[in-house]
Amino acid sequence: MKLKSLVRLHGGNNMIKIAMYWGAGCGGCDVSLLGLHEKILDLLNEAEIVFWPCAMDFKYEDLEKMEDKSIDIAFYNGGIRTEENEEIAKLLRKKAKVLVAYGSCATEGCVIGLANLYTKKDIFETVYLKNETTKNDEKIVPKEETDDLKLPEFLPYLKTLEQVVKVDASIPGCPPPTPVLEDALNALLQGKTKFGKEVALCDECPRKDTKPDKIEISRFYRWHEKEDNGDCFLAQNMICMGPATRAGCGGECISANIPCTGCMGPVPKVRNQGTSMLSAIASLIGEDIDEETEKEIINSIEDFAGTFYKFSTAKLLPKGRLKDES
Repeated sequence: MKLKSLVRLHGGNNMIKIAMYWGAGCGGCDVSLLGLHEKILDLLNEAEIVFWPCAMDFKYEDLEKMEDKSIDIAFYNGGIRTEENEEIAKLLRKKAKVLVAYGSCATEGCVIGLANLYTKKDIFETVYLKNETTKNDEKIVPKEETDDLKLPEFLPYLKTLEQVVKVDASIPGCPPPTPVLEDALNALLQGKTKFGKEVALCDECPRKDTKPDKIEISRFYRWHEKEDNGDCFLAQNMICMGPATRAGCGGECISANIPCTGCMGPVPKVRNQGTSMLSAIASLIGEDIDEETEKEIINSIEDFAGTFYKFSTAKLLPKGRLKDES
């Protein structure tokens, strides 16, 4: 069914009011909407975009003047890293009937959430004082307020949308792949907030026929350390998050010869994607290995947080350094 007919199911001749906002993110989620191609015209023929500051000249005061619950569906992409991000999230929650966390940054924190493993001071020192490519002889670090300007507060840690306001639906992905977006829009325009596949990526993996019944792990290799032979990445002893990641993307990364890193988030009913993947790895390793081999396997994983919690650090892991290095 086309998006246009689905929009008409919503309420006859009434235009659906849609809002889109970006918080802390790269902008890829806004661009991903264009992946609908000509179907976006079906949507725009019957839906009105009432707030999308990334693409059009909307002001915050325009949003403030809208009646509460006057927006049918609001999509919030990006994490919440500044005071401004948080204020707009709360305002959209007030103005929208349905608030959707759009993309990995909003749903789980994504790559930028890895900064939660450090303090705000650590981040500013790394970016402005210790970065070899930054010339900053005067050692200037940004301030929130000067004599002439007041900037939004850079919050101590990045938050997901759900950690700030109630979220009605979530669309995963970095950014959400077009099939996932279409499925989500079709559901939302019919008043549904549950959608998406409920199986792991391995079920739709383009390499699934090459996965052997038994996988032997001696150590793990990073992508650049071993030539890819076209078989299941786990069978090649390369970490692929497929067993712990929700299907729906069609294995886009794997089709490009890159192991899954988990941007679609966990399989439904699984809360912790990282521990789910660690459990899968433990089952592959088995019990019949000596202590030395076990250590070698563990030591070959160079970055546990960046590997198993690349997209969900902000949602699942403790914030800040667990041990002061000083």
